[in-house]
Amino acid sequence: MVNRFDVFLVNLDDRPSKDAKNTRPAVVISPDELNRNISSVIVAPLSSTNARFPTRVPVHFLNSPRFVILDQMQTVDKDRLVKKIGELEKEAEDLITERLLELFA
Repeated sequence: MVNRFDVFLVNLDDRPSKDAKNTRPAVVISPDELNRNISSVIVAPLSSTNARFPTRVPVHFLNSPRFVILDQMQTVDKDRLVKKIGELEKEAEDLITERLLELFA
């Protein structure tokens, strides 16, 4: 099961394979109802870059400051999710939800 605010390594190779070469961490931001019922998820990259834009939400993940980059959201098939590497904290979830509401209101 894939849940909202889970962090996965995502295979971004042109053609997905078991030997992924281009994997990046990303946060699942699609609602759980979609995650349960369709074969794709909406993700936003997780990065260590410190560019301060309104669409970059600061979070603390794996003992380091990171940013969820909401201006680079994309839909990917679930078969591109290589491995779950964690979950965001409640405070980060709330910040992301607020920012998404601002973006799409």
